Amino acid sequence: MAFSLDDVKFGSDGLVPVIVQDVLSGEVLMMAWANRESLETTLSSGMMTFWSRSRNEIWKKGETSGNTLALQELRLDCDGDALLAMVEPAGPACHTGERSCFHKLLTPPCEGRGTFPGVLWRYLEKRRLDDPAESYTARLLSKGLRRVAQKVGEEGVETALAVAAGDRKETICEAADLLYHLEAALLASGVSPREIYAELERRHDKPSPQGQTTERPS
Repeated sequence: MAFSLDDVKFGSDGLVPVIVQDVLSGEVLMMAWANRESLETTLSSGMMTFWSRSRNEIWKKGETSGNTLALQELRLDCDGDALLAMVEPAGPACHTGERSCFHKLLTPPCEGRGTFPGVLWRYLEKRRLDDPAESYTARLLSKGLRRVAQKVGEEGVETALAVAAGDRKETICEAADLLYHLEAALLASGVSPREIYAELERRHDKPSPQGQTTERPS
């Protein structure tokens, strides 16, 4: 459902909290405050702009560091008093150099996060620039598309064999290898996971012959 800035319920101080999320990895990157003027600037420029309560001024994220946040989608919550911004980050969101401002754990870290494929992609983007002598990712990508494609094929076959054998442990390990090498292949091919997700979304929303949406790729 579309909304306008007139629907935003700003606080008595004229501000509204904005939660910022990486559109690809799903990571929550930061929370900042915005007033109407900063939101108007965000919408017109396409770059996240906030209100600094400490400096009492509007600030564009990454204006000095270069770690900008390109707006992809902006959502208003059901009460109208909080915003969710989906962004494409150009670097770490936190002033400490961490990818996310939410890097301090109060509980043990959980395993099996659904956001990890996107986190892995950000990692591969960074590792491809490393010294091939010190990084498997950089070394693999330096060997070219044919070698990367070969690895995807090898891991795909090994995953299929593990599934066919009913070996749960091997299926997990081989599927992890396959997902890693598939992302490496996409990176080497210049294809973003977002393009894959968009295609899956298109297929999911495609009307079936009965007039209903399909829930599986056609």
